[in-house]
Amino acid sequence: MKKIVGYVGAFSIIATLLPFIPTPHWSIRIFDFPHAQVSLLTALSLVGVLYYYSLKSIRGSVLAALLSAALLYQITLMVPYTFLAKPQVVKTDGEDIEGSLSVLSANIYMENRQSDRLLEKVEEYNPDIVLLLETDQWWADAVSSLKQDYPYFVEVPIDNTYGMLLYSRHKLIDPAVEYLVKDDIPSIHTEMELASGARIKLYAIHPEPPTPTESESSTPRDGELMICGKMVVKDTLPVVVIGDLNDVAWSSTTQLFQEVSQLLDPRIGRGFFNTFNANYPLLRWPLDHVFHSEDFKLVRMVRLPDIGSDHFPIFAHISLEPEAVFQQEPPKPTAEDLKEAEKKIEDVQ
Repeated sequence: MKKIVGYVGAFSIIATLLPFIPTPHWSIRIFDFPHAQVSLLTALSLVGVLYYYSLKSIRGSVLAALLSAALLYQITLMVPYTFLAKPQVVKTDGEDIEGSLSVLSANIYMENRQSDRLLEKVEEYNPDIVLLLETDQWWADAVSSLKQDYPYFVEVPIDNTYGMLLYSRHKLIDPAVEYLVKDDIPSIHTEMELASGARIKLYAIHPEPPTPTESESSTPRDGELMICGKMVVKDTLPVVVIGDLNDVAWSSTTQLFQEVSQLLDPRIGRGFFNTFNANYPLLRWPLDHVFHSEDFKLVRMVRLPDIGSDHFPIFAHISLEPEAVFQQEPPKPTAEDLKEAEKKIEDVQ
């Protein structure tokens, strides 16, 4: 048992250090994801070392010190996504129905054929916007009934797991399908007119993940996020960005995206809202996101139940309130952040 504790402890330390390696290769970037799991493994390893090793020995004291440092670092990454941290987005005191916007975003898993489970959740939560990812023509046909209640829509069904369907109750103004990095991976950009008459800008994105079966590098994903971030920060309208970013909330890339775009994350101070993997309870992390500008406050945010996909849907209800800009502070990029973002963009152009 003592050897096992030592091996597991060594793995925990290595898994903590690997994300610091500045390479986009999937074999390293994959360690950006399971920080919560590595935190637990590190904590258990530390307990095991304290039990089985003598702190008077060099091996025991070094292992205990390294595991303690690793655990402290892991905790600093996780705490912002718990109730222990101050929420980044202020909760609204009331609810301006005409100025509010509710969104249901779901990566439905293209091979999933349980469209009835998704439609039940749409009916139950009654969102203003429905974004469906990984949708092929079968899915476009299966959810076509949504057009009765959602008269404004953009459909891009593709059978490569990057299809995208957007349905809206609110008027879409000049919607466009963009291919920011690759010509078979779309994103949807559109202005939208809320019931109050106010206009906002919506971006729906689903960049390619760094995996051996998709892209061996995180470069395409990182580049798409930075391109989107630079577009967002130039917008004069309030902005909402939704979709499966194929990245976790605490990764350096997503945090850089937040800084470049100056958008807020309603997760911060409230919870992980893990959306992937729905099939493995011990291996879950937040891949599906809702970011917005400082003009919005939060009404509520919920991770929805299983719909037969490997992702859980995410539901967010936000309220456009002008005074919100005086109550919450968006992240700001440093000169070094902007330089890094430009480098990531150059790498995909």
